[in-house]
Amino acid sequence: MTFELAALDMAGTTVQEGGAVYAALDRAVAAHLGRPVPADVLHRWTGTSKHEAVAGLLTELTGTAPAGDVETVYADFSARLAKSYADAPPKALPGVAEAIAELRAAGVRVVLQTGYSRDIALSILDALDWTVPGTVDGLVTADDVTASRPAPYMIFRAMELAAVRGVDRVLAAGDTPNDLAAGRNAGVRYVVAVTTGATPAAELGRHRHTHLLESVADLPALLRSGG
Repeated sequence: MTFELAALDMAGTTVQEGGAVYAALDRAVAAHLGRPVPADVLHRWTGTSKHEAVAGLLTELTGTAPAGDVETVYADFSARLAKSYADAPPKALPGVAEAIAELRAAGVRVVLQTGYSRDIALSILDALDWTVPGTVDGLVTADDVTASRPAPYMIFRAMELAAVRGVDRVLAAGDTPNDLAAGRNAGVRYVVAVTTGATPAAELGRHRHTHLLESVADLPALLRSGG
C-alpha cells in the first residue's frame, strides 16, 4: 500500500457546490465595503478558513480588520451560504463516493478536511447523506485548529484521527493552491491537485505537487499503481 490516509478537501475536491461558498464570501465582503472585491484578491484566500478569509480580505482591501467587522461579515457570509445551499443542495462530485468506498475497502482511511466551520461542513454532509464515521473515517474543520491552510495543522489533525503517524503514509488532495501548500507544509508523501474545482489546471501546475489528476475519483487507480 502506498498510502494509509487520504486527507481530502471538501468544496471543489469531493463536493460540488457550484461555487456557492466564494460567491457568498464575495458578496458579503462587497456589501460591507460598498464596492466589488477584486477577483485576484478573493482567489488568494481560496482554500483557507472562511473566518480567516474574511479577516484577510478586509485587511487587504482596507488596511484593517476590526473584530466586530469580521464577525458581522462572517455572519452575513454564513447566512448567504445557507440560503444558497437550501436553494441548490451540494452534491458529491461524480465518482467520488465510489472512490472513497474503494479506498476504505483497501484499508485506506479517509478524512475530510475543510476551511468550513463545523456547522457548515456538517450541513453539507447531511445534504449528501454521508456519515462520520461511516462514509468517511473523520472530519476536520477550521474550528479544530489554530490556523487553517496553508498551515499544515488540519492534515496533522486528520493523521491524529486516523491514527497514522508517518507523513510518508499520507496523501493530501485539494483543488486550490492553499490546499497544495498545506500538503507541502505538512511534508506528506503525496500532494495531489485535482481539477474539479475553480482553479484551472495550468495554475495548479505552477504550484509544487506530486500528482495532477482530473478528480478524486482517480485516487483508487493511483493506489493500485503504487504511486
